[in-house]
Amino acid sequence: MIPARQVARLHNALPFWLSLALIPLAVYGALKGGWAVLLVPVATWWLFTLLDAITGRYEENADPQTPEEALFWYRLITLIWFPLQFALLVWMLWYVPRAPHLGTLEKIALFFGMGVISGTIGINYSHELMHQKNRLERWLADLLLASVLYSHFRTEHLLVHHVYVGTPRDAVTARYNEGFHRFFVRVLPQCLASAFRAERERLARKGRPWWDRRNPFWRYWALQLAFLVLAYALSGWVGVGLFAFQAFVAIWQLELVNYVEHYGLTRRYLGNGRFEHVLPRHSWNASHRASNWLLINLQRHSDHHYKPDRRFPLLQNHDEDEAPQLPFSYPLMTTAAMIPPLWRRVMNPRVRAWRRKYYPDITDWSSWPGMGDAAAR
Repeated sequence: MIPARQVARLHNALPFWLSLALIPLAVYGALKGGWAVLLVPVATWWLFTLLDAITGRYEENADPQTPEEALFWYRLITLIWFPLQFALLVWMLWYVPRAPHLGTLEKIALFFGMGVISGTIGINYSHELMHQKNRLERWLADLLLASVLYSHFRTEHLLVHHVYVGTPRDAVTARYNEGFHRFFVRVLPQCLASAFRAERERLARKGRPWWDRRNPFWRYWALQLAFLVLAYALSGWVGVGLFAFQAFVAIWQLELVNYVEHYGLTRRYLGNGRFEHVLPRHSWNASHRASNWLLINLQRHSDHHYKPDRRFPLLQNHDEDEAPQLPFSYPLMTTAAMIPPLWRRVMNPRVRAWRRKYYPDITDWSSWPGMGDAAAR
């Protein structure tokens, strides 16, 4: 176990700052045009897959009792990310539509890359920030989510996903044998509806109607509208279209990761609508070093659901005795998820092995409440 004094050292935090390299890549792509417009997606998906192969796995754990003040250099990257991403987005919205050297396909490709940045990094950092208790970090999370028109993710993630993961009430727990494309179409409306319902029920318990000013949806809608107005002010309807496209790409990136994180995993049903407590075995774990640098340990997802209040540098790696392991890191696994036959070939045997290991007494998964194998082939 890595002691707190070593965790606090700057050189240990710096690898998690690699995401900053994506910003100059995006700017260079816009200025250069041509093949350079693809630098961001190539870097995030393929370069980090290559780096994972080179750097291997990292399974050491920091002391989970490390004090908050020792995490300054780790927290700082999440605190400064929104102004940096915002500046890049504003510049792209102003510059790209006017650039005479960029064709239509190049402009679309650049905003595809912008969506990869705001989804892979921005939403991921908002996820870290929304789990914290101070108002600054939660506001930064809201601003990052508004910049991709997905503000309700904060409510859905905190009040629904963490409570009901691995059960039929959690939309983003991908069902066994459910392909990503079917999953994606399903979760978009379901997550919005479940988030709104969660806030309405929370207010109702306090004797307030859904339209009460304390409903965060008012803030969500206002921030999202502000971003749309900004996009229009910068480049008219073309700006709005490009902004909306990058938001869609970011949401697609988020839901790809959601799909991978819990595919086919369920909690034991205890009867009367109750399920067992969340354990590390209810999320897929990945210990690939480089992609965990890029994703600030998001792949240690088993521990995140087990201890949701842990900051990212303190998330623990769980070995195969405690949690199911992904064969590859998120960049490669999300690519595989886009090809359902390939995904099922890779992951379905692992889900069946997980069932035999942790729930050998359950022989008929087709009757599992809302999470079984009715669609299995």
